[in-house]
Amino acid sequence: MSMGNSSEQLVKDMLAGSRLALARLITKVENRGADLPELIRILYPHTGRAQIWGITGPPGAGKSTLVDRLASKLRAEGKRVAIVAIDPSSPFSGGAILGDRIRMQRHSTDEGVFIRSLGTRGKQGGLSHAAKEVVLVLDAAGFDVVLVETAGVGQTELDILQLAQTVLVVLVPESGDSIQVMKAGLMEIADVFAVNKSDRPEADQLLRELVAMIGLSASSVAWTIPVHKTEANRDQGTDALLKAIQRHQAYLSESGARQKKTQAFLRREVLDILNERLNQSVLRSFESPEGREIFDQLLQRKLDPYQVADRICPK
Repeated sequence: MSMGNSSEQLVKDMLAGSRLALARLITKVENRGADLPELIRILYPHTGRAQIWGITGPPGAGKSTLVDRLASKLRAEGKRVAIVAIDPSSPFSGGAILGDRIRMQRHSTDEGVFIRSLGTRGKQGGLSHAAKEVVLVLDAAGFDVVLVETAGVGQTELDILQLAQTVLVVLVPESGDSIQVMKAGLMEIADVFAVNKSDRPEADQLLRELVAMIGLSASSVAWTIPVHKTEANRDQGTDALLKAIQRHQAYLSESGARQKKTQAFLRREVLDILNERLNQSVLRSFESPEGREIFDQLLQRKLDPYQVADRICPK
């Protein structure tokens, strides 16, 4: 197999099943190089088939163990699975978290499972865009289900979860009261709730509160958010949880909501591209002689920030 580095060759090799080509393509997407538009152009016709599941919740909720269980069950059904673990706070290049790697070790020899960690690599705010395009690569590579796991519930994570068709929110009894769920905006994005580590005494209380909150916020939407008790460590309740996620996927197809979600995803992707371009061109204009002159006038209070913005990008 030829392993050329050109985008075209890499995509060809990836479509032929090369894991190395897939890993290289993902690195290219993360690095946001000049050949990125060309790369997406070649990949794009091969996308649109994968199911994208987002898994989020506070740190320590047992998300990785749950993802591991779901991946195993999907593999038992003959599905090809990709796992993207996202940690915006990781200071390490690539954001690989050792614990996740070890936990997922049993999948490492399975050709039907691909695992990748994404970190910020110092690109604040660019992570959600890179994550969306990494998912596009995995979709093109022919994975049936892409599981996107976030490390916490901050703004970056919520942005990233917009790319998912089904969002699973994992909570644990002591992850604080259900008010935190409301505050973090999880109620708005959840399609399925899992109360993990449900052998703990406060589990039933949390379950009741979630069900009550869902009842209060239920609108005219046909989908009622299910709440499932799980113990990921002992693989308890995980079969029922998987069925709930699959029911949501079926609901998306039957109701036409999948089409709407895909449209929203693609709209955001185009917006992200335009924002990225605008940022780059504005930063370049700052460095030009004219840009420096304008900033001198701003410093001397001869121009205000809005006037400077109008000069750089007229309304």
